[in-house]
Amino acid sequence: MQIRISWPAGHLTATLDDTPTAQALAKALSLASTARTWGEEVYFDTGVSVPRETTAQQVVDPGTVAFWTDGNALALPYGPTPISRGGECRLASPCNVLGHLDGDPELLATVRDGDPVRVELVDE
Repeated sequence: MQIRISWPAGHLTATLDDTPTAQALAKALSLASTARTWGEEVYFDTGVSVPRETTAQQVVDPGTVAFWTDGNALALPYGPTPISRGGECRLASPCNVLGHLDGDPELLATVRDGDPVRVELVDE
């Protein structure tokens, strides 16, 4: 499954794995939200509420598409956050891993706190 994430300065697509959280997110698309930034991470509310999966991770690779169950939010890290050790991408708490961004995650640096964000399914 592929999604498109758009904001005023750009967009990225992401390929999602077939997980319970990805399926729940897909049912809620398309959605509009407001971007928040936390270090080199963009996150935003989805209105989707799911439990934390047993495979949830707190330290992930740049460009990972994660779902922060504590905030019902998609979390898109592209570099260190305020709680990272060194250059790692450390999320606020363990998150469900949904997939990976298809393009350069550094494009997320153009997202500003408060930007409108849109997420939609890409027709295959």
